[in-house]
Amino acid sequence: MPEPRRKSFRSARLIANIGGLLLALVWVFPVYWMLLSALTPNARLRQIPPSFWPTNTTWANFRAVVGDPGFVSALRMSLAITLLTVGLVLFFAFLAALAISRYKFRGRKAFVLAVLFIQMLPAEGLFIAQYKMLSTVGQQVPMLGLSSVGGITILYSAAVIPFTVWMLRGFVAGVPADLEEAAMVDGLSRPQAFMRITFPLLAPGLVASGVYAFLQAWNEFTIALVALPDASAQTLPLWLRGFLNASVNRGVDWAQVMAASSLIAVPVIIFFMFVQNKMTSGLVSGAVKG
Repeated sequence: MPEPRRKSFRSARLIANIGGLLLALVWVFPVYWMLLSALTPNARLRQIPPSFWPTNTTWANFRAVVGDPGFVSALRMSLAITLLTVGLVLFFAFLAALAISRYKFRGRKAFVLAVLFIQMLPAEGLFIAQYKMLSTVGQQVPMLGLSSVGGITILYSAAVIPFTVWMLRGFVAGVPADLEEAAMVDGLSRPQAFMRITFPLLAPGLVASGVYAFLQAWNEFTIALVALPDASAQTLPLWLRGFLNASVNRGVDWAQVMAASSLIAVPVIIFFMFVQNKMTSGLVSGAVKG
């Protein structure tokens, strides 16, 4: 490469790297500020000019949040709803993705269009119908009514399944059906060929879809605001809003609010650390068997 072109290439790469670092800073700084504020006494947090470095840190804000009687209850409810939602979403979305990717049946195109259409509907337009549905069902089956884990899990699953079907459809379509047929020629039954050949290759897609479902259910706020009217049955986002409102009269304790936000993010971080290893092993397993 001629020297002028080489210098031009280096300059362009330097500018691109600086731009990337600036974008990363915009993403990382709010997280850093949240953690720094959570470790700072509220009185010091209000000082002007603010300090951008940790000094005189304290764990008192985290102890205050954990000691709040509603935090543990909301944590248990969020975990139960999220795990149930992930299980239901992966089960039904996987079956639907297999059906529309591997089989031709009457109404297949209409089903695919229906999935796409449902995904486009604004969630706010469904709130009244969802509230009435849970209210009516709850009169007969309380465990599926308003302010119940079962009821909100159904709503979350229904909201997440359409997009998950589209995600998994691409992964399923990317695995050639010839692999199963070759395994069946070697003596495996269809279920055995699917479980030993196709399913491991779909593991990365299932993990990615599970991550999406987990994040949607864990951070969801608006549906929970409508379907969980009982103050004693709240998810973490609802509890955080109540925690913030409760401190308004005495001046918002932003340090404790930031500590609460940090604690809410911990399960997500743990889940990502766990899933990252599973995703890597799934990719390697699929590559070897493919």
